Amino acid sequence: MILRAANTNDLPAITAIYNDAVINSTATFDIENKTLADMQIWFNHHDEKYCVVVCEINNEIAGWASLTRYSDRTAYDRTAEFSIYLHPNFKGQKLSKPLMEYCLQQGIKNGVKAVLARITEGNDISIKLHEHFGFFMVGVLKQVGVKFNKVLDVNLMQLLVE
Repeated sequence: MILRAANTNDLPAITAIYNDAVINSTATFDIENKTLADMQIWFNHHDEKYCVVVCEINNEIAGWASLTRYSDRTAYDRTAEFSIYLHPNFKGQKLSKPLMEYCLQQGIKNGVKAVLARITEGNDISIKLHEHFGFFMVGVLKQVGVKFNKVLDVNLMQLLVE
C-alpha cells in the first residue's frame, strides 16, 4: 500500500470512485455523476493544506481522501471538511484508517486546526471511524437531504487540533 498526494493523473480513478458513491450510496448527496472536468475544477481548489491523497495498491487507486476548504471566508482558513471514498473492490480491507490518518496529518502539518465531517444517518461505520480519530458529534442536521426517495439527516462531527 502506498499513501501519497494525489496528482492530476489520478483524477480518472478519483472520479470513478466518487461516481460509484453518487450512484450507489448516501455518502454523498450528489445525485448526478461528476465529469472529469468537474473533478479537475474541484482538484484545483486543493493544495498541501487542503489536500487530496490517494491509497495505491498494485498501481491501482484503492481510495482517496481530502480536506476541502470549509468556506471562502478568510476567517475560516484554519477549518477544513474531511471526505473519504474507497473503490468498491477495496472496501473491507482496512484501508480507511491509514488513508484518513495520512490525510489528516498532511492537513494538520500545514495549518488545519479544525476538521468537520458530515456523515449521513445510518453510516455507523463512518461515525466509528471518525470517533477513532477524535472526532466528536456536534449535532444533527435534520431532514436536510433527499436521496433514493428518502429524506435523510446528516450527523455533523468535528475534530479540534491543538
